[in-house]
Amino acid sequence: MGADHSDAAAARSLLSSAAVRERAREMLAAALADEVVEWRVDLERLGAAADLTAQVVREGYPDLKVPFHARWRHFAIDGRDLWAERDKPWSDPKDEARAAFDLAITSVLLDAGAGPAWRYRDAATSAELGRSEGLGIASLRLFESGALSADRHDPMRADALMQVDAGMLAKAFQVGPDNPLVGLEGRAALLRRLGEAVGRPGALFDVMAAGALDGKLPAPAILDVLLEALGPIWPGRLSLGGVPLGDCWRHPAIKRADATGGYVPIHKLSQWLAYSLIEPLEAAGVAVVDIDGLTGLAEYRNGGLFVDAGVLALKDPADAARPHPVDGTLVVGWRSLTVALLDKIAPMVRERLGVSAEAFPLARVLEGGTWAAGRRIAKSLRADGGPPIAVVSDGTVF
Repeated sequence: MGADHSDAAAARSLLSSAAVRERAREMLAAALADEVVEWRVDLERLGAAADLTAQVVREGYPDLKVPFHARWRHFAIDGRDLWAERDKPWSDPKDEARAAFDLAITSVLLDAGAGPAWRYRDAATSAELGRSEGLGIASLRLFESGALSADRHDPMRADALMQVDAGMLAKAFQVGPDNPLVGLEGRAALLRRLGEAVGRPGALFDVMAAGALDGKLPAPAILDVLLEALGPIWPGRLSLGGVPLGDCWRHPAIKRADATGGYVPIHKLSQWLAYSLIEPLEAAGVAVVDIDGLTGLAEYRNGGLFVDAGVLALKDPADAARPHPVDGTLVVGWRSLTVALLDKIAPMVRERLGVSAEAFPLARVLEGGTWAAGRRIAKSLRADGGPPIAVVSDGTVF
């Protein structure tokens, strides 16, 4: 076997949730051995973080009926589920699932952080929203408008993604000098590359449904399809043996004798998307199993919880005042450590809530949960509620 073929095989070993989890655990082990240059870990503080998370879950969901951490949560305002309550023109559940895939995939790719200043004003509900909630409603309204459809008689589909440009998104997201949105060009380019790679995102429903055995589909298989299909869309990312690696970066703490030495897969947006596709798959009759086969999400709310709670500490406190590139070892280490720490905090949160792993999978811990606790503690510590680490991103990572 030639070097290119062996490198390609090695590259594909990085394209799974199992690889994300395995290398995150290695990163944590290295940090605990004081072998990660920028970060120190204090597991004794994890209990307080679990206390806060359990408290936030109980306050937000007294009945402990927590939905999955998915994009669908951001299509709700004041108890109104805007997607569920609208008229559905589809008689076939599979057609509805394809449309839901179109919406979820484009919406997730448009939601890579908004910055603290941006707001969206929804004319239909009079709501004014920022961050992920605002991006969610804005992307829903964009989708409903038919701007992403090639058929004006069938507006709720996304098969005209090649037409998306920054101007279209600026209008849809109400961007202007007094309402800036970071990474607008990057988001538009990402949707165009999505169109090039898959045509209509809704077609991925059929790929996933075809992979179900006896009507059951493991959640990691959802991610496998996404990583293969979406691999070419990410800009300026690493590749190995001709295989694009997506949200995968380098860090010296990860040791391997093969070509994957130093590589740290994270796949945050793709995993959040995998969580977000569970509900439309199940609505169309595909039972999704092994949900905890996916990992926690390495984004700034979950990662911020651990920093703000003191579980993770910068060895050089001055690093908190400096912006860091997303491919820098400080950010790569932070994100990978976040994945490993989410695996550790999840059973602690369940114990405090008195629930089982089966009844309360990681997708509920995240939603209930660590993401909400990260937001709460950030607001208590910083006026803008932003993350504890400033990350320079192109709008396609966070």
